Amino acid sequence: MTMLWRWWRNWPTWTGYAAAGLSLVYGGLGLYWTAGGDGFPFAPVDPARASGSILEGSRAEVVAPVIAALGLLGAVVAWVMTRRAQPGRLSVALVVFGWAAAGGLTLIIPDYTLIILVAFAPLLLVFAFTGVPGDQGGVGDILYWHRTNLIIVFVGGLLWAATTLAYRRRVRGGCAYCGRRHGDDSGPTRRTLLRHGRWAVVIACLAPLPYEVTRIAWYLGYPLGISRDFLRMMQDTPGMLEVGLGCAVASALGGVLTHGLVTRWGEIYPRWIWFRAGRRVPPALAIVPASIVAVTIIPAGLMFLWTSEARGTWALYVPSLFWTVWGVALGAATIAYHLRRRGACRHCGRGHQPGSEPQPPVRERQVRDELAGAPTSRA
Repeated sequence: MTMLWRWWRNWPTWTGYAAAGLSLVYGGLGLYWTAGGDGFPFAPVDPARASGSILEGSRAEVVAPVIAALGLLGAVVAWVMTRRAQPGRLSVALVVFGWAAAGGLTLIIPDYTLIILVAFAPLLLVFAFTGVPGDQGGVGDILYWHRTNLIIVFVGGLLWAATTLAYRRRVRGGCAYCGRRHGDDSGPTRRTLLRHGRWAVVIACLAPLPYEVTRIAWYLGYPLGISRDFLRMMQDTPGMLEVGLGCAVASALGGVLTHGLVTRWGEIYPRWIWFRAGRRVPPALAIVPASIVAVTIIPAGLMFLWTSEARGTWALYVPSLFWTVWGVALGAATIAYHLRRRGACRHCGRGHQPGSEPQPPVRERQVRDELAGAPTSRA
C-alpha cells in the first residue's frame, strides 16, 4: 500500500507516458475501425445499449479516422511534453493541444455514466457477486462497451490534464508537483481563499435544488414539471421513483458535506465525531471525493445540451442543466480549500501555509507546553 501511494504521489513522472500510451492505443483502434473492424464504440445500437455521448450514433467512416489522427498525434505530443520542457511557441501549442484533449475527453465526450458509477459504486460491487436484480443478466448489461469506452475516455482526459499541468509548470520554471517557483511567494491569502470558497459553496448547494425538489415531489405523487401519465408510468415501474428519491437525498447530504470546505469542522474533527474529535482532518479526505463528484457531474450536465429527447418536459431537462454549474462551483470550492490547507511542498520544499492553520486541540497544546517547559535531566 505504501509503494502504491508513493507511486501515485509521483504523478508528474508517469502520467505523460500513460497519456501517450493510451493515445497510441486509441490511435491504433481508430485505424482498425477505419478499415472496417468491429467494435466502433459510437456506432448506432439498440436504444437500450446506447450512451448519451455527443458522438453516439456517429458513423465509423467519419469519426474513426479522426480518432486515429488525434490518437497518434496525441501520443507524439504527450511524449514530447514528458521529455522536453522549454518555453517558446512550441510549448504554447503543446499546452493548447493538451488542455483541449483534456477538456474534450473529460467533459465533452462522456455522459452521465461517470456520476452514476460514483453514486452506485457500492451497489455495483454487490451486484458483481449477487447478480443484478430484474431482467438484466449481470453487471455486463450495465457496463456494456459503449459505456465502458466512455469511462476509458474519461480516464484518458484526466491523464491529459495531469500531463499538461505538470508540463506547464516545468515550462514556467516551477515545481511540477506544486507549481511554485523560486522567490514567488505571492498568492491569495487564507482569508481571500475562504471568502471565494464560501461563495462557491453557496452556488454548489443551490444549483442541485431544482433536481432535488422535482424528484421528491414525484415520489410524493405530485407531477411537478411532468404530465400525470408520465408520473403514472414511473409509479408503475418498480424502483424508478425510489432511485430518484435516493439521488435527491444523496445530493442534499452532499450539500451538507460541501459546507465542510469552508467551515471549521472541515479542518478539525468536531465533537460529534467522538473517536476523532479535536484532530486535524486530512485534506485528502475532503479533496478527493469532492473532486471526483465535481469532475463527473459536469459532463452529465453538458450532455443535456445536445440531448433532445428530454426537452419536451422541463423537469427532465432544466434541473439537469444546473449540474454543470454545480460541478464548476464545487470544483472552485475544492481548489480554494486545497490552496488554503496545503503546506510546504515535499518535493521542492517551497511554500508555506497562506495563513495560519486552525490551532491544535487544547489538550495537545497543553502537553506540548508542559514538555517544552520541563527541566532536562543531567546524566
